Amino acid sequence: MQRFLVKNFGCRASQADGAAIEAGLAATGLVASNLHAADLVVLNTCTVTATADDEVRQTVRRIRRERPEARILVTGCYAQRAPEEIAALEGVTLVVGNSHKASIPDLVSNKLRLADEHYHGQIEIGDIFAQTDFLSAPVEDAIGDRTRPNLKIQDGCNNRCSFCIIPYVRGKSRSAPPDRVVEQVRTLGAKYREVVLSGINLGRWGRDLAPPGAPDVTMGNAGDTKTKLRLADLVRRLLDETEIERLRLSSVEPMDFSDDLLQLMAASPRIARHVHAPLQSGSDTALRRMHRKYRPRHYADRIATARALMPDCAVGADVMTGFPGETEAEFEQNCQFIESLPFTYLHVFTYSERPGTPAAESDQQVPTRIRRDRTQALRELGARKNLEFRRSLVGKTLSCVTLDNASALSSNFVKVTLAKPREANRLEEIRIGGLTADGVSEAGALTVIS
Repeated sequence: MQRFLVKNFGCRASQADGAAIEAGLAATGLVASNLHAADLVVLNTCTVTATADDEVRQTVRRIRRERPEARILVTGCYAQRAPEEIAALEGVTLVVGNSHKASIPDLVSNKLRLADEHYHGQIEIGDIFAQTDFLSAPVEDAIGDRTRPNLKIQDGCNNRCSFCIIPYVRGKSRSAPPDRVVEQVRTLGAKYREVVLSGINLGRWGRDLAPPGAPDVTMGNAGDTKTKLRLADLVRRLLDETEIERLRLSSVEPMDFSDDLLQLMAASPRIARHVHAPLQSGSDTALRRMHRKYRPRHYADRIATARALMPDCAVGADVMTGFPGETEAEFEQNCQFIESLPFTYLHVFTYSERPGTPAAESDQQVPTRIRRDRTQALRELGARKNLEFRRSLVGKTLSCVTLDNASALSSNFVKVTLAKPREANRLEEIRIGGLTADGVSEAGALTVIS
């Protein structure tokens, strides 16, 4: 066995895990390859929806057809949640849960290389809540993202939202050591203009870490000695100790967008004007059933603060439709709440039952047709608000990172079609002349539409 392929599914955090797996396998002497030459295919899975699970199963079947001699190793969140289900799939050689993901290079060297052709459906899994390793590597040269590497700095989640399986497959929240993050960003900053900081629950970075010299006590009343680090502390270090030209924060829970963090973002031109705060629902009663830790008024306050500090910032949200018990009145409350806020884009998801979560056990499941209709309605609302935002940018000059010779991405998360070819991986000030189907165009570009 000499050649391997790692295929990633799901979020930025999964991509970062996959990059680390690739580096580990390469360190054992294996060579990265494409599917048609690979002796080993590693599927690094997602399980956030039933659709994600189905995509993995379809991929296993396709690999069996196109590369029947390859051994298939399935890891990631789906592997942690349902290892026996995956092990039963024809062609799967080894299932490795997130609990053992860091051991994949050793497992491949010690088991798969020595195993005969009958080695099939073996499982390596353990208690994910005992996991303390932090597996991550910068994701560079991702398709469509060649000038904006993704760096995972946080993993796991301590929240228990009633619909979400992620804490049970990712484990407790844990942070990459700050010195390591500084060094990684310093290295990336020598090659790239922008780095995206990501995590499963990014805003919780540092809560499990104590500042150097801090007393070993828990946080107490206001005025007590600070004993935990915060995301804003890390961002300050990155600004002070690296030459990175732009940092972008991926999704941050609304209540983790503290005044301190938002003020730092507004004060530094080296931080993208981009606020993505998962909402899920604008209905107070729905949020309570979801076990979310904020109410609509709290969320609105954070968005209002962000916009007051950064008037042209991108404001994005994840929104769910069809959560168990969602009434027509609650859905209307959700729509009205979204309408009232300056969102520039929405990621709208249809609720998907996840076995083992409280919401999946509810006897108030919303019919599939109604879920889909509501998803379509919110996507139309999101598209309208996005168009309004893009129109407001015409005539303005935006700071952008060039993605290739024809396009760029603005600080406030809008795709820009360039009027003339430029070198990729540069920061430039670009004047906006009009709109495209899904973005804006530089003044002088031929792609302007009304």
